[in-house]
Amino acid sequence: MKTRSKALLLTLCAVLLVTASVLGTMAFLTSNDEVVNTFSVGSVAIKLDEAKANTDGSLVDGADRVKANSYKLLPGHTYNKDPMVTVLNGSEASYIKMTVTFSKASALDAIFAPTGADLTSIFNGYDAANWVYKGNTKDATADTRTYEFWYKETVGAPTADVALDALFDSITVPGTITNEQLATIEGMTITVNAYAIQADGFANAEAAWAAFN
Repeated sequence: MKTRSKALLLTLCAVLLVTASVLGTMAFLTSNDEVVNTFSVGSVAIKLDEAKANTDGSLVDGADRVKANSYKLLPGHTYNKDPMVTVLNGSEASYIKMTVTFSKASALDAIFAPTGADLTSIFNGYDAANWVYKGNTKDATADTRTYEFWYKETVGAPTADVALDALFDSITVPGTITNEQLATIEGMTITVNAYAIQADGFANAEAAWAAFN
């Protein structure tokens, strides 16, 4: 009798253990999910070009825009030159600036102004409404003077190429300049550069270009 009672008790304990195990498993219901963040690399992208011109400054009909032109300087003569920045498709929102650097700065200063020539006066059609003049600096070692212009606003990320207005459309050599003075600037170059920096992360253009420099 004791044996049967003991066996029954063990069976009941086993049933209770199984029940407890099942109930325990049912108590721990779980679920999970995840979010995967994928990061692609952004970029800012621009190009700079100008209309192709002959050495006398006249435009070459039907020619593609180019990266460089060569001119023969004559007093009082006007030369087509229209540096233009294009913000390329897919570029992030950015600040844009352009610089115009003249070589032979000392000779130009001697011709135009002993204290430093402001050669923006020779730019025809300068687009002051869109390009804000930020002043000029002279590099005595390189004997260059650089003029700086900032685009008036952030250029939003485009879905197609965005051509900004040309900085100016031509330059004119003053008629008062003499042949002797022209000889002192033989080989002079005018180099135009364009720069872009992301707008995101900066309070304004001043902060962005301060970080750029």
